[in-house]
Amino acid sequence: MPDDLAPAPPDPGSRPELKPGQILARGVCRHLLTHDFVTVEELTPDRGLRVDVMALGRKGEVWVVECKSSRADYRSDHKWQNYLPFCDRFFWAVDEDFPVELLPEETGLILADGYGAEIVRMAPEQKMPPARRKAMVAKFARHAALRAQAARDPGLSLSGW
Repeated sequence: MPDDLAPAPPDPGSRPELKPGQILARGVCRHLLTHDFVTVEELTPDRGLRVDVMALGRKGEVWVVECKSSRADYRSDHKWQNYLPFCDRFFWAVDEDFPVELLPEETGLILADGYGAEIVRMAPEQKMPPARRKAMVAKFARHAALRAQAARDPGLSLSGW
């Protein structure tokens, strides 16, 4: 193929368009950092499960946040209770137009947009057993390291990891 017909390389500053749940996740992650929690997105705590945001506090606290962009998105989530054993606190993150009365009272609530968030209802604490905490912190670290490596080397294939 002649060089003038080759596709232009992607602009390193360009980013794919974010989906509504990813926009909420971005605001949640920004806010949780102000509480001294670091975050990763789309972590798989166990086979068949994927949390939207997992947050790790300075003392090893693990929070899970599920981001719901609409009533239909929430109603289609049948796995959220399976995330409870993998965290100390569980939250929903929604935007200001979401009908919050749909969300279970026994869970935390975060109002978010793409730029920030606010915890409006703290989730009750259900501490994980020490062995599970150790496994989740290790999984968090590995996930974060793989994401950092992919960001440094966009041509590297990390599929299968």
